[in-house]
Amino acid sequence: MQAHKDGSLQQLLSGDNESYDYDLIVIGGGSGGLACSKEAALLGKKVMVLDYVEPTPKGTTWGLGGTCVNVGCIPKKLMHQTAMLGTAMQDARKYGWEFDETVKHNWDTMKSAVNNYIGSLNWGYRVSLRDKNVNYVNAYAEFIEPHKIKATNKRGKETYYTAAKFVLATGERPRYLGIPGDKEYCITSDDLFSLAYCPGKTLVIGASYVALECGGFLAGLGLDVTIMVRSILLRGFDQEMANRAGEHMEEHGVKFLRKFVPVKVRVVCVHPSGCVFYGLFFLNSVPSSRNGKIPVNDEEQTNVPHIYAIGDILEGKWELTPVAIQAGKLLARRLYGGSTLKCDYINVPTTVFTPMEYGSCGLSEEKATELYGQDNIEVYHSMFWPLEFTVPGRDNNRCYSKIICNQLDNDRVIGFHYLGPNAGEVTQGFGAAMKCGITKEQLDSTIGIHPTCAEVRTLLSLKARIETFFTFHPSLSSL
Repeated sequence: MQAHKDGSLQQLLSGDNESYDYDLIVIGGGSGGLACSKEAALLGKKVMVLDYVEPTPKGTTWGLGGTCVNVGCIPKKLMHQTAMLGTAMQDARKYGWEFDETVKHNWDTMKSAVNNYIGSLNWGYRVSLRDKNVNYVNAYAEFIEPHKIKATNKRGKETYYTAAKFVLATGERPRYLGIPGDKEYCITSDDLFSLAYCPGKTLVIGASYVALECGGFLAGLGLDVTIMVRSILLRGFDQEMANRAGEHMEEHGVKFLRKFVPVKVRVVCVHPSGCVFYGLFFLNSVPSSRNGKIPVNDEEQTNVPHIYAIGDILEGKWELTPVAIQAGKLLARRLYGGSTLKCDYINVPTTVFTPMEYGSCGLSEEKATELYGQDNIEVYHSMFWPLEFTVPGRDNNRCYSKIICNQLDNDRVIGFHYLGPNAGEVTQGFGAAMKCGITKEQLDSTIGIHPTCAEVRTLLSLKARIETFFTFHPSLSSL
């Protein structure tokens, strides 16, 4: 029974008695890969993690931990917090705080503090792998046989390893546009968080959550920011919420260039002395099958039975750190611990850290309408003004919340959307409620905590449907 549970029975029955160097090799040392490798090691398996960061065209590289820790969630949230502190100082005067000195921001101080914290996380991950007897190798992995890889380190030394099973957890990187001048004169989010100088006037190309978050906190630091949008903001998210988040950014100084795409980046001389200035750009990948996404079954297994994949590289799955961690742990438990529990990719809560934060869980209004039909869903909503904003007198009724309910299923909540302060903290709790199948009636019967922003959930009203009817009348024929 144990051989059946850990997958070795099939290997024995097929006559494959080959001895491998490792039970499991994980390719990728990000959040998902680390979680999977450590869990497998705890279950008694011999595990290796291979991780290698290809430097950006600007030479940027980083340590163990993947995108989230080094050039994603962690530095992004800390720089978002930096921008919010600037707003808090503006509010403070209205609350009676008096300070005469000019307040300005120092990019280098922020960058150094953020990167020092990230460095401590890099070291902590290495120690954690060592403590759990996971062999970490900083090298680039390539398959050369079904169960054999070649690992090349930064000095070019090649080493070969074999394993019974492999997990691909390489994550995603920003992609350049393939236009003249992009790699010469542009940077990506991979470069931004350790940039040695304040970027100054900035053009952000793209309207994904990465683009809006970066543009948002740079504007919050007082920089001149323009965002170039090809079509819509936050593709895949609820469009009413996305547009409200964008409108708030515009009201606070961020400019949007809509229906534009770049075709070339060039150096422009703007000073008689010949000094050269050029724009600063962030490029954001658009996931598609052409971008190397890997299709898997509902157990994260590829079409090669002994190779699995988790995290951002999966086709049609969430590109979120907690999803990769959950998938990695559960995969290891299924492979080596006898578990049957699979990662649930439905009703995953997430938050976009725009200046006015946007939290969501479940379906957008567009997707709910597509799946169930407009006549079978109800939308309940409310604008609100956080108490904290009233004294400084800002953003009156710019915060907004709505839920989408399925009338065919007892008014079960199938979509949750919140635009306002502390969106991540608010959304996390309602994510758990949605996992439990909360209905509108149960939400209405919940007593709110006053005064908070989250209590708006108990005060939502039915959103009116706008329907237009055209009727011809002879008296209107001359109009």
